[in-house]
Amino acid sequence: MADNSPVPEPRRSMAMHNDWWLSGWEHVLPRQGFPLTMLIGTASQPGFTGSLDDLLHEIFDGRWDMIGGDLDGALTFSWPNEEWDYEAAPEGREACEAARWEEFSTMLTTAGFPVPQTVRDLSELYLTWGLATREETSEGTRWSMPAALPLPGDLLPLDPELTERLDGIRWTRRTGPLLDTLIAHLIDDLGEPAETLTSLDQLAAATGQDVDDVRLALAELVTSGDARVQRGEELADAERLEAHRRFRLVMDWAHFHENRIQVSRG
Repeated sequence: MADNSPVPEPRRSMAMHNDWWLSGWEHVLPRQGFPLTMLIGTASQPGFTGSLDDLLHEIFDGRWDMIGGDLDGALTFSWPNEEWDYEAAPEGREACEAARWEEFSTMLTTAGFPVPQTVRDLSELYLTWGLATREETSEGTRWSMPAALPLPGDLLPLDPELTERLDGIRWTRRTGPLLDTLIAHLIDDLGEPAETLTSLDQLAAATGQDVDDVRLALAELVTSGDARVQRGEELADAERLEAHRRFRLVMDWAHFHENRIQVSRG
């Protein structure tokens, strides 16, 4: 006899916005910013209509430890059950948490935004900041997120140290893959030459990259001390190289191998 009992539908897979790490919000928001972004990213997928509470119940039966339970859980900057690293933060959890909250609250108040206390409060700020959109339709509540998240520095008065750190993170994430491709060409195809006479056009053709991307990768090599770019005997500005003009790329492989992980193509 055939079993006609209904088969339960698989639980919805979580989806994370690709721009989360590049944007730098994880260095600004309380720790629940990450799971909240994941929850909204999942709610933005085709086939879902409803509130974030509805989604939380659908996937986690209403309680998700990563987010602190539910949307009315209190925001924190540290995980309550994690073992505290007193070597990295000797002032202790409470003092560190208080300092982070003071910094965060001052930043939001200065910019004219309310200071969120719960995950739900933070989700409303996401709507205000343009990190998410919520629309009431005839079929129910629809969620969406922009392709590129607004940057924290465009909305909040970040301190100079944090601004510099986030700029560095974005630069590394932008140039890292480009640099890996260029280095793979120099190592695997050219055998780590001490120097090579080349041009941006030539490197772009050899690596399958855009000329501007090769220029960025070269600039990163020079900035990090792994290489220098010369026209004749004079140093040249890697960021101002013309695509067709030839130059000497002089590598410091000892410095490179001492400070970087070697990449190679399989």
